[in-house]
Amino acid sequence: MTKRLIILSDLWGKGKASWIQGYMDGLKSDFEIHYYDCCDLGNIDTDIHEQDNLHQQFVEGGIERAVQQLLHYEKSPVHVLAFSIGGAIAWKAGLLGLDIQYLYAVSATRIRYETDKPKGHILCLFGEKDEYRPTSDWFAQLQVDYDVIPDQTHYLYTEEDFIQEIITRFIRGI
Repeated sequence: MTKRLIILSDLWGKGKASWIQGYMDGLKSDFEIHYYDCCDLGNIDTDIHEQDNLHQQFVEGGIERAVQQLLHYEKSPVHVLAFSIGGAIAWKAGLLGLDIQYLYAVSATRIRYETDKPKGHILCLFGEKDEYRPTSDWFAQLQVDYDVIPDQTHYLYTEEDFIQEIITRFIRGI
């Protein structure tokens, strides 16, 4: 039986997600994949497709709306590959009952505000130059596994050179 994988976008959603196809192509032979645009899940107005505008909408209720939508759609155990804001959404959904078998959160900087962790195996990946990544103390306190890629930024997951590496790390973690 093929494992179910949900992929959660970053804050840009499908508006700037040409890179997502690399993940879909690289994982489709091993998983039944469902892709969620976090802007759609959170009912985010993307008419002004600028980072500050999108971020503000997510912080001011979009994350919570996205979590509720995800919980509404996903009733079975899932593996999750989530990018940036998608990682925070998956994390919070897991705390509220989403049956996450494995969560691979890439550049999910907003999880640094969390004080509890969801059930299931969790691995986080960050670029060393991502100034908003959680501290090593935070990871130790919550007992969450993580990797830091030297000399990389928040958006390392969009770079063609790292897509295959992230896919390999994801599959290895399961």
